[in-house]
This record gives sequence, structure tokens and C-alpha cells, in this order.
Amino acid sequence: MKEIAGILALFAGLWLTAAEAGFRSPESLVRNVYAHYGQGSPDVSRGLPRDAATARQFFDASLRKAWSAPRSEPYDFLVQSPTWRLGPVAISILRRQFDKTYVTVVFDNNGRRVTLNFILVSGPEGWVITDVESPHDSLRMFLEQFRN
Repeated sequence: MKEIAGILALFAGLWLTAAEAGFRSPESLVRNVYAHYGQGSPDVSRGLPRDAATARQFFDASLRKAWSAPRSEPYDFLVQSPTWRLGPVAISILRRQFDKTYVTVVFDNNGRRVTLNFILVSGPEGWVITDVESPHDSLRMFLEQFRN
């Protein structure tokens, strides 16, 4: 009887973990990233948080630790600037390859056009970010470069 209870607890824990991570569609994931860069409430307008819970929700396992690790970077990679005043965010699927989807994001930040390519993967947890590419860099390389 204790074994059955243990197995049920394990499945409940796995279900809760899966519910905390990932999104149902690539577009939803990207929209939720940029929801943190608005002009609204200070709680949701400071950029994508660097805590472990946010990292687990938005990033794949290989990028979570790098996202939430302490560092001193000169700007926020996801808006390509230390400050932001974003215009409308255009999201389009560039291509789908097996479990990966490449999503192009275009927006205006303080009068400057920004284009980023999100590389998203679909797994049991839902859609998560495996990398983001700018014309000159990638999020993985950026986070490694400015690691403390």
C-alpha cells in the first residue's frame, strides 16, 4: 500500500513540474516573454525575471542555470538594450524541424528595429526556449560571456 502511495506521489510531482514549465504553443511562449517588457505594473515590466521558477518555465534544462546565474551584463539580450520602450511585437514561424521551431520576432525598441530568432523545442513540459539568436550573437554565448 505504501508503494502505491509513493508511486502516486511521484506521478503527482511530475505532473506539477510539467505544469510549471513550458507553453502550449511557440507563439504563446514568445508573447509571454515580451509581456514582461511593457509599460504597465512594475511587477511585470522589469524584463523577464532571472529566478529559478521563471527559468524553469521559459527555458530548456541546458539554459536554465545560465539564465538565473548572477552576472553583470551591459544590456538585456531579449530587447537588445539596457532600457526599453517596445512597439508592437510581430511573431512569425520561420520553420519547423522535427522537435524544434524557429520563430522570428520583430519589434521597435526606442526607435530602433530589433529582429531576433527564437529556437524553441517541444517536449513533455511544453514549448521552451533552447536559444535566441541576434544578427551578431546568441543568448547562450551572451550569458557565458558575462558570467560572474
